[in-house]
Amino acid sequence: MGGQTSRLDFEWVYTQQPHVSRRKMILKKYPEIKSLMGPDPHFKYIVSAMVLFQVVSCYYICKLSYPWVVLITYFLGGVINHSLSLAIHDISHNIVFGNKYPVANRLFGMFANLPLGVPISIAFKKYHVEHHRYLGVDGYDVDLASDWEGKFFCSVPRKLLYLFLQPLFYALRPSFVRPKPPTLLEILNYVIQIVFDVFIYYFIGVKGLVYFILGTILCMGLHPMAAHFIAEHYMFDRGYETYSYYGPWNYITFNVGYHMEHHDFPYIPGSRLPEVKRIASEFYDSLPQHKSWCSIIWKFLFHCDVSPYSRTKRNYEDIFGDRKKRNPYYNADNSMKPVLAGDSTGDTQSSNHKLL
Repeated sequence: MGGQTSRLDFEWVYTQQPHVSRRKMILKKYPEIKSLMGPDPHFKYIVSAMVLFQVVSCYYICKLSYPWVVLITYFLGGVINHSLSLAIHDISHNIVFGNKYPVANRLFGMFANLPLGVPISIAFKKYHVEHHRYLGVDGYDVDLASDWEGKFFCSVPRKLLYLFLQPLFYALRPSFVRPKPPTLLEILNYVIQIVFDVFIYYFIGVKGLVYFILGTILCMGLHPMAAHFIAEHYMFDRGYETYSYYGPWNYITFNVGYHMEHHDFPYIPGSRLPEVKRIASEFYDSLPQHKSWCSIIWKFLFHCDVSPYSRTKRNYEDIFGDRKKRNPYYNADNSMKPVLAGDSTGDTQSSNHKLL
């Protein structure tokens, strides 16, 4: 515990992500789970109420001193903003109006984005789809830390800094790892957000913008709620790459803690993921799960085997390219337990992480 981290590299694996095979197994046994897919009719009203609450709160916040603004931002406004960012996550899966109305979903995502102060909705959608399809794939899944992050944030003080800077890394990493030109909807997201921010500044004042933007930064950084960034895919049990959390934070995070269930069935709204867990409990109960998000922050900081390197990683060619034909692990069943090949904490892996 403490000191330098012991990991020198990611956990390179040669299997497909476990969610593909587990989804097939669950649907074969419980086809009724398909009925849980589709829009959540209550979702848009909940999100609209949250946006309205933030705008009204912003108006009253401007009357307070800055210490009170920061305090309320951390414990209230930022929590709601983080919840709205997770609403944007659900919206990226078209759970508001369904897959038949993608533009309507994108526009509603821009609306949910307003209190965050910075435009993220469309850009998030653009990369999040690939996070599901290419989970852990080097150069495709921008949720993975870069090699530089793994090497630099390797001690307790640096990992503490890493937690604080998480919003910055999530915002900038895609542009370096997998740059893409902005789409028309993305530009519209920027324009709408800038116009809204100018409106808040002009009619409410700078404290209103501080309430919005600072809340987004603080509660996506060093905050118990932001622990889900670490909890979801950091490898706390070797070989297991996705973890669920079933605690009380789910009530205000649209059940993002049900993360194994979400990756198994990304088009089931968060409100129905507990039902997936109930129906197919034997597929989830035996898998590692987190009991507390606060304990995740503690483990990340003080356990020497946990760092930004604590992620499973894949080479694209081994899973999606020509080399998958020569990959003996490609069809291995890792739905309920990991299939490992070598130990990446030492020097037993090849330097290029490819199957030859």
